[in-house]
Amino acid sequence: MGEMNTAELLVKCLENEGVEYVFGLPGEENLHVLEALRHSSIKFITTRHEQGAAFMADLYGRLTGKAGVCLSTLGPGATNLMTGVADANLDGAPVVAITGQVGTDRMHIESHQYLDLVSMFTPVTKWTTQIVRPSNTAEIVRKAFKIAQSEKPGAVHIDLPENIAAMKVTGQPLSKDSREKTFASFRSLGKAAVAISKAQNPLILVGNGAIRAHASDELTEFATRMNIPVVSSFMGKGVIPYTHPLALWTVGLQQRDHVTCAFEQADLIIAVGYDLVEYSPKKWNPEGKIPIIHIGTTPAEIDSSYIPLVEVVGDISDSLQEIMKQGDREGKPTPFAVDLRSEIREDYERYANDDGFPIKPQKLIYDLRQVMTPEDIVISDVGAHKMWMARHYHCDRPNTCIISNGFAAMGIAMPGALAAKLVNPDLNVVAVTGDGGFLMNCQELETALRVGTPFVTLVFNDGGYGLIGWKQHNHFGKSAFVDFGNPDFVKFAESMGLKGYRVNSVADLIPTLQEAMAQDVPTVIDCPVDYGENLRFSQKAGDLSCKI
Repeated sequence: MGEMNTAELLVKCLENEGVEYVFGLPGEENLHVLEALRHSSIKFITTRHEQGAAFMADLYGRLTGKAGVCLSTLGPGATNLMTGVADANLDGAPVVAITGQVGTDRMHIESHQYLDLVSMFTPVTKWTTQIVRPSNTAEIVRKAFKIAQSEKPGAVHIDLPENIAAMKVTGQPLSKDSREKTFASFRSLGKAAVAISKAQNPLILVGNGAIRAHASDELTEFATRMNIPVVSSFMGKGVIPYTHPLALWTVGLQQRDHVTCAFEQADLIIAVGYDLVEYSPKKWNPEGKIPIIHIGTTPAEIDSSYIPLVEVVGDISDSLQEIMKQGDREGKPTPFAVDLRSEIREDYERYANDDGFPIKPQKLIYDLRQVMTPEDIVISDVGAHKMWMARHYHCDRPNTCIISNGFAAMGIAMPGALAAKLVNPDLNVVAVTGDGGFLMNCQELETALRVGTPFVTLVFNDGGYGLIGWKQHNHFGKSAFVDFGNPDFVKFAESMGLKGYRVNSVADLIPTLQEAMAQDVPTVIDCPVDYGENLRFSQKAGDLSCKI
């Protein structure tokens, strides 16, 4: 390639990595990058807040396995970006964040809008660097994508000073290296097969790592042939279809639930693609006494409640297939935990015909599940509704219910839904949010309208920070500082050129969802929710005893 400036080479490198979109805001210090993008094959999506841009990159990375890219200017633009970058890093989503920066000629003095962004992004990324020599650009971009996309995926940050961006450079993108699979050792596979064959009450705990490894079919076959029940983390939903007779649905609530009994009776936990950041093993193995088999693409994290008997480190699908070949559970009784499935399903189905209004969260989610196909995607925000979505929204396929549970950041649902619709334009996408999370990034609904990503936003409206109120009641018997007022969500939607709906009865919900999904613009549904169920659930959880 001939002579160009650093920003142009950077964008050529992004094209070489297969980047489709860059999400971000324009600024003075990223002018050269924006100009280079204008002449590229990459679509720049102008967002209304840098946090929204980072969340879009986050969800793009999680759904595709390819690094999502977000761009901001320096100073406040970069600090706005950080929450979404941190979310991607803790949730294991590949993201490359690029920030503009002051020129290198004024970094040594107190300077307008200058912050040391490399130092700031260090705790929230896998790697961060500043381009100070134009000739290093191609190496830096290739390294950034390789690190972001390598297991466990996460966020990487590149800082580009404005004077470096404008400098002339010759060079070209580096070719992408092909990553070969690695396979577990024969010894670890053999030890795992023996332990699994001997166990009387084994339980599989599956996490998002199994989704990242595309191991859904192998995990389902493994569970079926070995006759071992499966429970998923919030972010592992859909690895095994929820209708499977061995699926015990989800674990991860801070309170006791039916599935807690499965862990209490287990004599072996087979953790497959389990990320400890999601749900600490101290919650399900507080004394560290339950034996564990770790099956993952990377070694186990260090935790006093998670000391595996065997670590099976390598391609997850291959490991499961090899253990199946060596393992033998012929004649073993059906594990105790399978008996829990009828209780779990009964608890779910009892809300099918509930006609209370405001609507109970269990009924709201039950009806939402009825109108969504197995392939459709729901993005949950963070709040009380997230607990209910995790417990009651069940999946046939991986990555069809997206929950942030490593960083658990409010405001992710609507930007995330926009990215999900870009990746899957032919599917229905629903952002499920509370009224608290809605007001954090509702401005991105304008972005969705502008770029043509019609998705449904379903607002669980209770006039407060319901999850915190729930916790306060459990701790202190009363709540404080959690109530607020709301705009008229229907008028809000209409003022932006969207369609707004209000649910006035249980009978309204399914027809409203169906009508909203049929629109060619983004829609907002205001649905009053009865969060009295939160405290009722806490009471039931406290009374729960396991039948042995």
